[in-house]
Amino acid sequence: MSSAKSKVHFGQKVAFGLGMLANQMFPAALGIFMVVLVQNLGFPTWMWGILFFLPRVFDSITDPIMGFISDNTRSVWGRRRQYVFIGAIVMGVSFALMWQLYEVDSLSYNFTYFLFWSLVFYLGLTIFSVPYVAMGYEMSDDFHERTDIMAVAQWIGQWAWVIAPWFWVIMYDPEWFENGAVATRTIAIWVAVVCAILAMVPAFFVKSRSTKDDESLTPLTLKTIGGSLKQIIENFKEAFKIDDFKRLCYSTFLIFNAFNTVAGFSFFIVVYYLFAGDANAAGIWPTLLGSIGALVTTFLVIPIVARMSKTLGKKKAFLWSQGISVVGYIMLWFLFIPGKPYMFLFALPFFSFGIGSLFTLMMSMTSDVIDVDELNTGKRREGVFGAIYWWMVKFGFAIAGLLTGGIMFVVGFVPDAVNTEASITGIRLFYSGLPILGTLGAMYIMRNYDLTEKKAELISAQLAQRKRDKLKPVSSSFYALNKLETLVSLNATGTYPTDVNPNISESEVQIQFRSHLNAGVYGICFSPYKERQNVGDQLTGTQIDERMEIIAPYTQWVRSFSCTEGNELIPVSAKSKGLKSVAGAWISNDKNRNELEIQGLISQAKKGMVDIAVVGNEVLLRGELSLDEILGYIQRVKDEVPNVQVAYVDAYYQFVQHPQLIDECDVILANCYPFWEGCDIDRATAYLDQMHQMVAEVSNGKPVLVAETGWPNLGEINQNAVPSKVNAMKYFVNVMNWSKDKGVNTFYFSSFDESWKIRQEGEVGARWGIWDKNENLKY
Repeated sequence: MSSAKSKVHFGQKVAFGLGMLANQMFPAALGIFMVVLVQNLGFPTWMWGILFFLPRVFDSITDPIMGFISDNTRSVWGRRRQYVFIGAIVMGVSFALMWQLYEVDSLSYNFTYFLFWSLVFYLGLTIFSVPYVAMGYEMSDDFHERTDIMAVAQWIGQWAWVIAPWFWVIMYDPEWFENGAVATRTIAIWVAVVCAILAMVPAFFVKSRSTKDDESLTPLTLKTIGGSLKQIIENFKEAFKIDDFKRLCYSTFLIFNAFNTVAGFSFFIVVYYLFAGDANAAGIWPTLLGSIGALVTTFLVIPIVARMSKTLGKKKAFLWSQGISVVGYIMLWFLFIPGKPYMFLFALPFFSFGIGSLFTLMMSMTSDVIDVDELNTGKRREGVFGAIYWWMVKFGFAIAGLLTGGIMFVVGFVPDAVNTEASITGIRLFYSGLPILGTLGAMYIMRNYDLTEKKAELISAQLAQRKRDKLKPVSSSFYALNKLETLVSLNATGTYPTDVNPNISESEVQIQFRSHLNAGVYGICFSPYKERQNVGDQLTGTQIDERMEIIAPYTQWVRSFSCTEGNELIPVSAKSKGLKSVAGAWISNDKNRNELEIQGLISQAKKGMVDIAVVGNEVLLRGELSLDEILGYIQRVKDEVPNVQVAYVDAYYQFVQHPQLIDECDVILANCYPFWEGCDIDRATAYLDQMHQMVAEVSNGKPVLVAETGWPNLGEINQNAVPSKVNAMKYFVNVMNWSKDKGVNTFYFSSFDESWKIRQEGEVGARWGIWDKNENLKY
């Protein structure tokens, strides 16, 4: 059983996403309100640029320090939640106070006041956002689930950019407010309260584990935090040794900050180019430019990008999305037409692919890179990597703010004044040209990004194995190459008499495969977990029934492996389809879990749902319990359900080495895998026959069933055992022929491919199904 986090409940994704709404609404509103500084309060453009620049530089400096603190916090609430809560409060209070600006006060006073509360606000943003983003990185270890988490979060967060542009309409509508300065003083309080509450949601509802006793974390003292600068520098160096992480940072820097450099021009282009400087005539068109673009991103771009990521891979999805955005920027140059403001709306679906896809993909990719770092260093540093990545974003954002004012100065554009055609054209050139250059540069950098799904899954498998290695020594007794040959002298070294011709063609073996499947097999091992689900996820009766419906026409018996977390519904579903059931209780060194499993098995058996009750699967193989403990569990079940056959499942030779199991079980269920012992496909049936014969010779006349056997169609070669489509079909046909010839009841492993097993056994572990992960018959 794997404990790796994979599937995340939708409610958890929404809770995380509500934090993203706050995380984006604050800067979205800030960007809208900043217009008031020059439009109503008389700030010169150079002063406006400084107010953009300094707080963001401060933010970029504090981010890595906060990443260090967050990654090393020991508490019963985990490493992140308390900071998310505190940061939400600081942001809310400071944002509301920051905009309490009055025209009667001097320009220098307003500048100093605004700068001070900006610094406090950005400190709160750091305290909130660094641990908040790290929360998202550590919610799942699944390649595609990470994209889904970020897609949901970005979908919710995009509503900030839908809503915020409408502040322009309210701010400059005399029926609402006297002027923009009065409007921001009031609206800022509402934004602050609502967003602070939203920002607190992840702190309360996103799950975390206690780190109170985690001795691997650096103790947080004034000395260690003060001395963290050296470690932060080392973290930067280590992070930037990962080429793919550098590509993510540099490409995000180019795209996001080129966009933000010119984003402030949107209002001015609409008002001064499309409406000749008449803000009243412009009406809601500046709002529509931002709001419609955000709506397109929310309902079109993010779902499409999430789908593209799964079908094309993250890199190709990124390149396609950014290529589409370049088309959009070009279209905007031609579709800003005075007198026809509606024309620019046609460019927005293309334009929106740039920023709309950026963080959905980049945050998911950063999660994958964090796995690479853990593999390289043994450290898990979501906070550090999140801080470094967002440091690049925020430092560039600060530069973007400075450049915005600089560009306006260079082209000679002055807000709230009559501007020349040349100055307006200059702004338009930068508006389209700078993002195009940034995007093309990012696409060039990302062309060599090579952290593919396959690589990510292999890294995840290595990390999972490393964690298992720390917990206990790995047993080498089962799946050892040529294990059978160390136990007996093999009587057969070639094919079994009923085997198909070794040289049979793929089309011929496919015909025989389908014929045997249609005729029906004795039993099938049932795999209930769908794509992106993992062991430990709660199963529903609906998904079990759907899969049972698929296999029911082809088998008499169904075997399950657990009686908790929805698995107890498998025998119920089997009975409803007229099938017999071998129901298993998963037994391990987790004694509390064992009690739940045993109770679940007994409960189903007493209800008449179980034909054979299995207590444990390969427990001796894994070395998790002693023989006496296993026998005790078996006896408990026998005492409770005396009218039901009770058994135990393990590798075939465990029954030879532990005859007490033969004595205690009503029927013998042996797992027999020639593949895992490195046996050639053309010797596999004879090998299987010998495995079964070994157990039969010591079974005291009790029936010996093959509880599991099978052959994968893809994955890593295991000595002479080669996974392939032909070999998988050939083994199935040969086993069916052997079972009929020997009169041995056999459970074939397995019904459906199980993607979660890639973390334990590599690609080959996920490819044993007769049906694929999407429930299509593979052969």
